[in-house]
Amino acid sequence: MNSKRSNAQRLRDALEDDIINGRRTPGERLDTEALCREFDVSRTPVREAVQQLVASGLVTVVPKKGTFVAKVGLDQLIEMFEVMAELEGMCGRLAARRISEEELVALREAMERCEVAARGGDTDEYYYENEGFHHAIYAASHNGFLADEARQLKQRLKPYRRLQLQVRQRMGRSLAEHREILDAIEGGDAASAERLMRDHVLIQGERFSDFVASVRRFEACQEETD
Repeated sequence: MNSKRSNAQRLRDALEDDIINGRRTPGERLDTEALCREFDVSRTPVREAVQQLVASGLVTVVPKKGTFVAKVGLDQLIEMFEVMAELEGMCGRLAARRISEEELVALREAMERCEVAARGGDTDEYYYENEGFHHAIYAASHNGFLADEARQLKQRLKPYRRLQLQVRQRMGRSLAEHREILDAIEGGDAASAERLMRDHVLIQGERFSDFVASVRRFEACQEETD
């Protein structure tokens, strides 16, 4: 794991992987002390990681009972990705019209970091650099409300976007899509930037099939606990 990430981030990523891949099942209680021992960390990063997982919808807190792995349906995930695609598309369109020279430099630099991470073959590292690329576009939209909404929903979908990158060859395709998005924004082509950003996020066609296959085990675990 990358040393640049905090203990809370590393713990969160590990728990996300466990939950999505069925190693921690829906309804399972997450015990703070047990997590501290398992990951050899203090209570602070455990609390931070759990708070982030609650925000993403993977974990739920039941008053007076504890913290548990949540139940998340595939239908809801698909709906959230549809909304995310529209928000990102709008960010791309506005960024192509409004981006400043300084912001364009920042976007190019974010793209370069994505390329470095992709060459290293680390999907988690690529995810975080990918996040920086998207955030640079949100900022360049010069619409604070839109940027906040996009960031919040992106945070909720983080575990599943990370999961997507583990699909064979998806990281390379994602990087190629980034290049097209950057070209459209650099060229001021608002319509293309909107379409490319939307398609980059929207789960459709073969990507839909890959996504369903990736979360099938997770959903099966949910059904077993019903």
